[in-house]
Amino acid sequence: MAAPLYRRIAQQIKDEIEEGNWMEGEAIPTENHLSEQYNASRVTIRQAIKVLVEDGLLEKIQGSGTYVKEQKIEHNIFELLSFTEEMRKLNKEPVNHILDFRLIAPPDYVRRRLKLAPDEKVFYVRRQRLVDGVPYVLEDTYLPVALFPNLSYSIMSGSKYDYIEKEVGMKIKDSFQEVIPVLPSREIAEALNVDESLPILKMESHSVFVDGTIFEYSENHFKSDEYKFTLKASRP
Repeated sequence: MAAPLYRRIAQQIKDEIEEGNWMEGEAIPTENHLSEQYNASRVTIRQAIKVLVEDGLLEKIQGSGTYVKEQKIEHNIFELLSFTEEMRKLNKEPVNHILDFRLIAPPDYVRRRLKLAPDEKVFYVRRQRLVDGVPYVLEDTYLPVALFPNLSYSIMSGSKYDYIEKEVGMKIKDSFQEVIPVLPSREIAEALNVDESLPILKMESHSVFVDGTIFEYSENHFKSDEYKFTLKASRP
């Protein structure tokens, strides 16, 4: 049995979007124009648009029109993936631009998070994470020197988790995360190419190996217009 006309039109509009004929953030043609293009009534066009709005491909802005919705990257809080792994799932290859790489005595709050002795040092690394040349995340990471004595600039230019699991040979078990909205400092706003008045999402996290050793403390700053955080809740 053939699908209703409005659903066939919705699929054709979806194809236009996926083929790049209608770009994210771009207004779609008017109902009158679409009615002529697809030889259908405005009521049918309206039903097709409603389907695509519900599917998250289009969005209506009151008093302005209907637009191709800009798709945010979805970060599942209950799935422990690195930024590199998340991007590869989307068939994208991220680039890490290292802004700072130093051996330091950590601040007290970092020392407490990592449960380090007073004389222990850490590597501090600030990375700008880019996809298709666009900065998505600014990451500040603290890694104990005792655990990663051979850590280098070139290693951190790649995937941190790949290095830890494949080269160091340690198995990562859990990451404990807290996400809060904040206003960025001027330095962070510049690195993410956002206005200082635009709230961003800050995630503080520490990660552990299967033996319980805390091996990392990080502060990740996400562009709120590019990222969304999701979780799944189930009734007992």
